[in-house]
Amino acid sequence: MSLKKSSENYTTIKLLLISLISTLVVIYPNLNSFAWMMSFMDESTKTWYTYFFIFRYFYFAVLFWLLLNINLRKMQMAGLKQRLIRTFVIAVPAFAAYALFSFTRCHKYDFISIVISQFFAIAVVCVFVGYIAMLYRKQRIDEQEIEQLKIENLQSRCEALANQINPHFFFNSLNGVASLIRKKNDDDALAYVNTLSDVFRYILQSEKKGLVTLEEELEFLDSFRYMMGVRYANKLSFDIEVDDSKMKLQIPVLSLLPLIDNIIVHNRIDSEHIMVITIRMNEKDELVVSNPIYKKLTPAETNGTGIKNLENRFALMLNKVVRIENDGETFRVYLPLK
Repeated sequence: MSLKKSSENYTTIKLLLISLISTLVVIYPNLNSFAWMMSFMDESTKTWYTYFFIFRYFYFAVLFWLLLNINLRKMQMAGLKQRLIRTFVIAVPAFAAYALFSFTRCHKYDFISIVISQFFAIAVVCVFVGYIAMLYRKQRIDEQEIEQLKIENLQSRCEALANQINPHFFFNSLNGVASLIRKKNDDDALAYVNTLSDVFRYILQSEKKGLVTLEEELEFLDSFRYMMGVRYANKLSFDIEVDDSKMKLQIPVLSLLPLIDNIIVHNRIDSEHIMVITIRMNEKDELVVSNPIYKKLTPAETNGTGIKNLENRFALMLNKVVRIENDGETFRVYLPLK
């Protein structure tokens, strides 16, 4: 909340209405004595005293408005001591001016002890209203700053997690291009490079995104699986079945890439071990990615960053847990959607 925006909450009309109503409370003792005094005055004195009572009411109301305006709009972040000093610097001369007029013209109808208490009450109320408003405003600003820091920290952590994917995928992709070049298959190499550019574009743009629709993520996978098809020929395929009504559900960007990469790294994929990756939606609106397990004879040397990365991003961005099932024959990952 900016100071400019918060000051707009205290408009002149609002402060004036508050002042007029609050002044009625302050001059309540005078209201009680007004009828009693009128009972023993002659007509000319009654008229004069009525005008004086109206003058007193509006004099107090204007003073109330002035002090409220200073405390709420001019000293928004001032401390209690500063408020007291500035408020009484104005209230004391205002009391002196009123006293000079009142006690020289109608001193017998105005009691100095009541007038002093009224001026003191107006000043103290305005100071504490302004001070309490400042404390509330400061609390709101602190809360917004903390929330902003949380958002920025969350964005930084998510970007760092997403950026972990890029270098690993980049080098694997270059290996695919190199393989096609060695085979001197120009057409496939050109198609591969064109598709690779689409994939890289999506990955680079992912740094500016948090959540994407399931439709966007599957479109990216369609380009990616073409590249995998070139790399593994007919030994790697995808079986995707997702209803159109679920396509607008949201998922953290680049959720499928580390799963596919994890499958490729940890499994044998050859003519004897055809890898079919299945992608389905279950009744809980979870995207289920599953694959048969074909353990490599020599386990891959990895640090488990891919799956851990994915779990962290889902926790940060959706506050949901990625479930993993491994029965020894099939590996399943359940991705909760939003």
